[in-house]
Amino acid sequence: MSPTGRRPNLLLIGVDSLRSDHMSTYGYHRLTTPHLDALGAEGVVVEDHISPAIPTTPGYASMLSGRDCFGTGVVALRHHDPLAPEVATLAEVLGGEGYRTTCVGFTGNAAARGFETYLDFEGWAPGPDGRAHKAKNLNEVTVPELRRLAGQDEPFFLFLRHMDPHSPYLPPEPFDRLFYAGDERDPANHSMDPVFSFAPFADFFRSWMPEGVTDHRYIDAQYDGALAYLDASVEELLGTVADLGLTEDTLVVLTADHGETLYEHDCYYDHHGLYEPTIRVPLLLSWPGKLPSRRVVGHSHAKDVYPTILELLGAKAPTPVEGRSLVPLWSGGERPIEAEWYLTEATWMRKHGWRTVEWKLIEALEPDFHFKPTVELYHLSEDPNEEHDVAGEHPEVVAYLQARLHSHIERREAETGRPAPITTALDWHGHGTGPFKSSQEAYEGMHIGSVNRARRIQAGSAGG
Repeated sequence: MSPTGRRPNLLLIGVDSLRSDHMSTYGYHRLTTPHLDALGAEGVVVEDHISPAIPTTPGYASMLSGRDCFGTGVVALRHHDPLAPEVATLAEVLGGEGYRTTCVGFTGNAAARGFETYLDFEGWAPGPDGRAHKAKNLNEVTVPELRRLAGQDEPFFLFLRHMDPHSPYLPPEPFDRLFYAGDERDPANHSMDPVFSFAPFADFFRSWMPEGVTDHRYIDAQYDGALAYLDASVEELLGTVADLGLTEDTLVVLTADHGETLYEHDCYYDHHGLYEPTIRVPLLLSWPGKLPSRRVVGHSHAKDVYPTILELLGAKAPTPVEGRSLVPLWSGGERPIEAEWYLTEATWMRKHGWRTVEWKLIEALEPDFHFKPTVELYHLSEDPNEEHDVAGEHPEVVAYLQARLHSHIERREAETGRPAPITTALDWHGHGTGPFKSSQEAYEGMHIGSVNRARRIQAGSAGG
């Protein structure tokens, strides 16, 4: 119970495309998240939080249901089917417990099933000044709703799907120049040449990146600026919670559906590739008087958010889940370490993988548009940035990890009574043509055009 004796409120902030290693909260060299640093300092920061199913749709499905991808059946961005009826979403559980529930910015997504109120905001297009005021737009919708919910007799669950720092990275002043003082159009700099040479994304990049930009560090700095803009907007929301006298009555949780690749791995400025920047995300929890000030170690996963929240709120899932509460990490209880785990992605490539503390195996299930090898292996303890594919040097490790991966699939298939969803999501790209037969076919077939087309793709329509 909250200090006032009523059930605690829940403010769950889901941030799209937020990699934890670009947050000062997690040790980044730029001061990108001063307000979240303060939030983390007074609450719990989970050091090694993973979102293993990329991208948005499966990431949120796991976060909001406590199920892994076998439990949700969701692996692809363009997932059209509803969640199975036996999957109880967080909104459904808390709504059944008497909570008033509101979702901002996630209308129509299968994982957002069960909210009584859905609100939208402009989270993509730039304004007349050419900058994207996503965070301001979200707050203009959220703050009045927060005040309305605070006036109800029942506790509330308010879920926000934040679109900063998701591309396009167009934070308004002063955030646009906060981390860059160079000449982004320096003719001697050619670091953006490979970015604009990648045909599937080139038109999308040109639709929002400055004409003539040559320095990739400028684009990286725009991502960091969008993160600082997000940080300021969250502080405004938390200020409203405080003004309403609800700080000690409200559990605040901030996490992300997935991370982002910037100028890395040839997966420029997007969230695909099962590399560390894409799967490592933040998890912060704050509830003054109820949660300690602590940084906890040990890997956790998106599926663990759901049971953790339910335990803290004194609620129970109506059906078993794969996720495990993180409360023992800071309460002195026992929680065995999950030392290896299964990864999937179906954004622009269909792959899966197996990660341990020391190694990562990535296995392509069809040719990808980056012309990458079918199997990649990275020795994370020696190569944390995954710069050296050592699959050819360690065939015995590849074989061992493949055996672990397929053993896990067989076990989960037996437990769920259905095939692994990554093996059946054959129209993951939305073209209706089945798996790509060559990387060249994938390269020519996968294309993002304008910001508006990217928005439609995100909503599940590949046309236009």
